[in-house]
Formats: sequence, structure tokens, C-alpha cells
Amino acid sequence: MSIRTNLKKVLPPISVTEQEALDAGDVWIESSIYQGKPDMHALRSLPQAVLSADEQAFLSGPVEELLAMIDEFELGNSKHIPQDVIDFLGKNKFFSMIIPKKFGGLEFSPYANSTVVATIAATSGAIAVTVMVPNSLGPGELLMHYGTEAQQNYWLPKLSIGQDIPCFALTSPEAGSDAGSIPDAGIVTKGMWEGKEVIGLSVTWDKRYITLAPIATVLGLAFKVFDPEHLLGDKLALGITCALLPKSHPGVEMGNRHDPMGVKFYNGTTRGKDVFIPMDFIIGGEKNIGRGWQMLVSCLGAGRGISLPAMGVASAQSAFKSTAEYSFVREQFGVPIGRFEGIQDKLADIAGKTFLLESMRVLTTEGLGEGITPAVVTAIAKYHMTELGRDVLNSAMDVQAGKAIQRGPQNTLANGYAALPIAITVEGANILTRSLMIFGQGTMRCHPYLKEMVDLIHSEDSKADADFNKVLIKTVKFSVKNAFRSLGNSYLPFLRSTESNFPIVRPYEKRVNALAAKLAPLADLSLLVLGGELKKAELLSARLGDVMSYLYGAMASIRFFEQRVQDRVQAEAYFRYAMEWSLQQAEKAIVDFINNFPNTPARGLMRVLTNTYTSSISHISDDLVRELSTASMQDSSIKAQLTHLVKVMPGDGNDINEQAFKAKHAAMPLLSKVQKALRKAPIVPFISFEHAVDTMHKAGDLTDAERTTLLQYNEKRKLSVRVDEFTFDMELLSAQETDGPSASKTESRTQEATANAA
Repeated sequence: MSIRTNLKKVLPPISVTEQEALDAGDVWIESSIYQGKPDMHALRSLPQAVLSADEQAFLSGPVEELLAMIDEFELGNSKHIPQDVIDFLGKNKFFSMIIPKKFGGLEFSPYANSTVVATIAATSGAIAVTVMVPNSLGPGELLMHYGTEAQQNYWLPKLSIGQDIPCFALTSPEAGSDAGSIPDAGIVTKGMWEGKEVIGLSVTWDKRYITLAPIATVLGLAFKVFDPEHLLGDKLALGITCALLPKSHPGVEMGNRHDPMGVKFYNGTTRGKDVFIPMDFIIGGEKNIGRGWQMLVSCLGAGRGISLPAMGVASAQSAFKSTAEYSFVREQFGVPIGRFEGIQDKLADIAGKTFLLESMRVLTTEGLGEGITPAVVTAIAKYHMTELGRDVLNSAMDVQAGKAIQRGPQNTLANGYAALPIAITVEGANILTRSLMIFGQGTMRCHPYLKEMVDLIHSEDSKADADFNKVLIKTVKFSVKNAFRSLGNSYLPFLRSTESNFPIVRPYEKRVNALAAKLAPLADLSLLVLGGELKKAELLSARLGDVMSYLYGAMASIRFFEQRVQDRVQAEAYFRYAMEWSLQQAEKAIVDFINNFPNTPARGLMRVLTNTYTSSISHISDDLVRELSTASMQDSSIKAQLTHLVKVMPGDGNDINEQAFKAKHAAMPLLSKVQKALRKAPIVPFISFEHAVDTMHKAGDLTDAERTTLLQYNEKRKLSVRVDEFTFDMELLSAQETDGPSASKTESRTQEATANAA
């Protein structure tokens, strides 16, 4: 009996939905990471994404106009997004950034799409979600790729100008991430349409978690098709199919809402029972019956790599900006809290991870901009960038403490803190993305021979045995090379290569290459020993996926530092932290993987091949933490670059914080002068900072201009450390029962103070 025949008995069959998911998308630089040879040349040769004149004008025009219209605090206390905001979004084509210009859309690049969504998300998660959904997986993209010419010409112009608002219904109460098990069904039958009897589908569905469903006018719908009367052929089960239904179509039920964490984007349900639809409603027509899952997973990659990661980056940039400024302005015991090492630990982590996030955002959208749809990279982006955004936000909440938990117009963290968990659950739970998708799909797509080998194992072709043996020999040679490369990089550091022209980058690039070299034989041995059981060993496969992911993040950071950073000297501490953290996480994943591998002989061989005999890993030094936390409180170009998505609007929380931050930097020489004078001759009684300044001014130690500068700074400082407070009769919960809170109930002391300071 041949090796192929034996393997066929052992390996579980691959379902149609699994096969279509594995076949979806392209392979990009993640393949070189998996194979142990990160392609740094391809990384550096990738064209840089830049905003076109039209894209920049859109950001400077409609986006900033939109942000000026948004009152996120008021929106949080309302039932609905204001209709004028919805109308503005449609009129200005926010819903058609991906639709080609020939259909009236904007046809923006992935980089521009990401920048627009992230800029909105930094102000309002609800509006960002409203904008991102039509520009991600949904009717628009499905029509562009798979619709008939008539469907495209009819629907896309309407979607472009917001005349129609789309939603797409996939998730059912019984099927979430396991979309292949959706119970919603369409039965091929005959029915009446426009006065004639035609062959169509009688569709029954029950969907939930559908964003924009309550206000959508056109419904994209996924369901399974069955043909019990064989009106279309011999098969009974025809597979998952996608259709497009007007909301006005008889039997379509839409309108009920969910309440996602109080974030006021529209999310709800849609149902229908025995709804007859003609074949023309199927996206692409009758020929696309059964191709729905293939269509969905093919389109999913690009959207997954743009919108949801953009929310993670926006939340991090907003948190970084406010926390760095607050840490510099807020003082305890006469010094900024950012000088306390406990705060420095959090602040450095926020700054370094924000650098990493922006690096990954730029690289991922640059790749998508080249026309590729890397399914593994976009899964990495979706999982890690939303989780990193959550990490940064949690640290920011810890630092800002009481200031962070008081809702109100001045709170800069509440929006992201409420909205980001939503991004983490969308398009598949993050747990499953990490444990099943990244490495599981990555193995099949990134290994040069594995997919071909699996196809041959399940093949019924008479030549399959001979072809399989040829591929097996290639696979063995590939694995042997991986083993020797890992040995060389693990025990002989001088063999590690680097192509960088920057001395600070070279040691990190060598470490990236060394860790990737270790990943390759670990993956090979896992497949050899566990075979199909690796699919069930989610903890193990997740760790190998983590190694791929963190090395991708490290490569993104290298590219960003070398090609995007405006002042590399200022950015060195940010870059070093991002690299140290990413490589530390990759090392930890390797150690945990080997320690928990169930086969003892294989575990021993893994230790030898990778020089991993202990559980020790590299750590970020306290000196780097202190250096980066200090750097993050400077008013520098790198801080501006890593917070560029946060648009400061006059009088908002970011404006208040930024004014105090800049005022303190401008007043630093004078503040030092005051402190020295107080140490030399303490003012008794020391009533207040204002009293000390006035006393020194009367004594001739401060000029009129210096006194004014100090007092103006102090007013801005006091305003920035305050939180919103409301009159006693304000009832936040009852406000949700009306379209919005009354002005008398929401007037805050901070708003009064802002007006007085102005």
C-alpha cells in the first residue's frame, strides 16, 4: 500500500467550505516568513502608498466637515444617529469609497479608505462603523466582483450617492464563525414574478448582528440552496448563495435593533419566511448559485485588512495622544506623573505599540493597494491590531484613572473603550481568528508543497501516487534545508543576514531572520508528527501563528522606520520598543510551543534545532521604558506622526489637553524659574500657584509678560485635569428615551470653564 493511500486513511477530508476558504486570497510576504526566509527585499521594494489629490481633498473637506457635525457624547445619549449626518454621509459618498468612479463612486485606495475610517473612528466609533460596513464586505463589493452588468448598472450608482443604504446578512443565531452551517435556506421552486410564472427561490432566513439592517434599503443575503424537484439539475444541495433584495420586497422583515454596548450605530435583525425571489436577485445570476461562500471569502480578505484594523489604530492613537499629554500636564508631589516609573511602564507600552500599529496599518494597506488580497496577512491584521488597540486603551484607562471613567464631552477615551470590543467580535471572533485561521490557513497557503500534497492525497487520479511521491521528495528536501538553516542561525549568529543601511535596524533584522528560521522546522515537525490532528491542537497552532504575526509586525516596523519616519533620531526609542516587544512575543510563542508539544522525541529535536533549552526570553529594559516614556511627553514630530488620525476640534477634549500640553512646554523655562525661586526662598503662606506667581511678580522676579504666560498656562492646566460634571437633575439613562438630551440637562461645568478661559 502506498504512502499516499495510508495518509488518505489518516487525514480527515476537507469540506467544501474549508477548501474554498483555503483557496481564497493571495500569498504575500507572510509566505517568506513561514518558509524561514523573510523577504526583506520585497518588503523594502513595495511602493509607498500616498494619498492622491482627491483623497487628501476628501480628508480635508468632507471628513473634517463630518467631524464638526458629530457630538459623540450627545450621540451616546440619543436613540439615533442624526438624520442630517446620515444624509451628509450619503451625499458626500462616504458609502462608496470602494465603488469605481464609472459608477459614481470615489474609488479610493485601501490606504485612503483606512485613513478615512480611522480618522472618523478617532472621534466616533458609531459613525466609523456606519461608514466602514458599505466599504467592506457587503453588496457593493460583491456586485463589483460578481454582479451581472445589469445589476452593477442598476445598484452601484444608487449605492454611490446613498440613495440606497446596503447591509449584508450572513450571521444566524445558529451559525457565527462557522458560516458553512447556516440554516437559512432557499428552495428552488416556481412562483409568480411581474405577472409571470418563473423559476425562483423560496427563501426563509433568520439573521442577527447585521450592521445597518435597521436603516438599510437593500439587503444582501447568504443562504443555502436546495433543489428537491430538480428544476435546475440532478443535485439536491447546491450550496451557499448570495442574493440582493430590496427592503420593499414582499416578505422581507427588517427594522428591529440590537444595542451594541450603547454605541449608537445601527445593528439589528432581518427575517423572512417563504419569501419568493426571482433568479435575477442572485448576485451574478443563476450561474452563481452555490458560489456564495467562495464569493464571500474572496472578498473578505481586503475588508478584514482595512476597516477593523483601522479602528484599532485610531483607538490607540487617540489614547496615546491624550495619555502622553495628560501625563505631562498632570502633576503629583510637584512633578509630572509621567516621571513616576509605574506610569512610565504604561506610557512606554502605549507609545511603542502605537508605533507598531501604525506600521502594520500602513504596510497592510500598501500590500492591498498593489491589488493582492492576502488572506493570512489580513487575518493577522484583524486579530492583532484590534487586540493591540484594546491593550493600549486599557493602559490609557489605568493612567488617566478617574479622568477616564467620567463620561462627558471632555472624555477622549470613552468612545474607543466602548466601540473597540465591537470591532474585535466582527467578521469572526478573535479567538477563532488566532487559533484556527492564521496558522491553519497560513500553513496550507504558505508552504510551497503542502496544498499540492493534500490535493494529491485526496485525488482519485490514477497518476496521483507517482505525482505525490515527487512532491513528497521536494517536501523532504525543503524540510531538511529548513532544519540546517535553523541550526546555523541558532548556534552561529554570524550567519544571520541583514540588508539594512541603518545601524539601529541591523541587529533587529538579524533577529527577525533567526526567529523565522526557527519557525520553519517547528511547522514542518508539527505537520509530520501531528498531521491532521494539528487542526484540533488549537493552542499549538495559535502559537505558531503568533510567531508569524509578530514577525510580520516587526517587518512592518522596520519598513515604517526606514521609509516613513520624519525624524529617525526622535523615533529611535519608539522603534526599539516596537521591535523588542514584537520579537519578545515571538520568542515567547516559540518557547511555549516547544514546552507544550505532546511528542517527547519531537520536542527534544525541536530544542536542538532551535537552541531552545530554557524558557528564558529577551525582555524590554527599564532604561528603554524610561527613555521612551520621556520621549513620548515631548512635543515632537514623531508624536505628531503617530497621532495624525486624531483631528482636534475647537473646544473638544483633545483641544483642551493639547492646549495645556503645548502651553506647559512653552512655559517650561519660567516654571523652572518659579521652582528654583520657591526652593531658595519659600513663599509663606503658599496658597496657590497663582499666589506664588503674583508674589514673585510684585517682587520684580517676573515680568508682566512672564506672569501672563504662567497664569494662562495654569488656567489651561486646570481645565485639562478637570472632568465633566453635570447638574443634579441630569439623568443619563432617561435621556435615551428621547431623541437626545435637553441642553439644560447636559450643560457641564467644564464647558462653562472652557468658555470662560476663552
